[in-house]
Amino acid sequence: MSQYISLPPLAVVVGPTAVGKTALAVRLSEASDGEIVSADSRQVYRGMDIGTAKATQEEQAQAVHHLIDVVEPDETLGLSQFQELAYAAIADITARERVPFLVGGTGQYVMAVVEGWIVPRVPPDEALRGELYRQAAEEGAEALHARLRELDPVAADRIDARNVRRIVRALEVCLLTGLPISEQQGKSPPPYRILMLGLRLSRQQLYRRIDERVEAMMAAGLENEVRALVAAGYGFELPAMSGVGYGQFAPYLADEEASADVVTLESVIREIKRATRRFVRHQSNWFRHEDARIHWLDAGNDPYDAALKLVRRFLASSAAAGSVVE
Repeated sequence: MSQYISLPPLAVVVGPTAVGKTALAVRLSEASDGEIVSADSRQVYRGMDIGTAKATQEEQAQAVHHLIDVVEPDETLGLSQFQELAYAAIADITARERVPFLVGGTGQYVMAVVEGWIVPRVPPDEALRGELYRQAAEEGAEALHARLRELDPVAADRIDARNVRRIVRALEVCLLTGLPISEQQGKSPPPYRILMLGLRLSRQQLYRRIDERVEAMMAAGLENEVRALVAAGYGFELPAMSGVGYGQFAPYLADEEASADVVTLESVIREIKRATRRFVRHQSNWFRHEDARIHWLDAGNDPYDAALKLVRRFLASSAAAGSVVE
């Protein structure tokens, strides 16, 4: 005898940095009795608000946000931890008969939830990580990637040779468990009906928005935010502090301490803009294979009406549809 179970809805909003995901998700949440689950690997850090483009206090008042301000800048939040927290937040939102919106540009975070990745539950080994990061610094990311290829060629093929963080994690799992990380990974689709919305712009428009946003961040006090983090003891060697919008200040502040005047604030701003442009090119690769699944909307024109229409149609079908379990 078959039993019909209606799957709860999960709406997802993806797209590159500066494309307008947060603003759209806040409006959609307000119109749909929704709450936002952040899928941003940098917004999990406390005290890093401006440089990560975290939702403003006004936006957080308009829509409840989950999974921001989760850890300190010197702590880590692994993919498996994020996935568990995201599933818990989605379950909590659903249990209160509200609509969860998974929103972010960190493709790994988004796809781990949407596709139900089976992620190795291997706790971080800070000593081993330190050794691997030192190797990358001394010999280059390519040498670290070559080491991974020896241990796990499948994982090496999947990971960009320039992505030191992911290479280190893959090596960490391999070395600590004695098994290739690729053999410990798989997928178990989560129990949701999923709608994926994507925002995109022409490269020229996106670059213009990036430049404008960096200027707005500086005006909002990004330099002071970085200085406060450094004063609190968070060094630029930390993964959180080496990211875009923060790491570019390292040579500037080092020159200042040395009473030098080689690196200017203007050059820091230029480097943040360049680094952000490189980052969005990398982001696009995550969702390229999902094009058929994602409803792409033009962020150059206000996408709200089109997005809301899709969300309402999706929620109506979610209420009526189900899946069959034998």
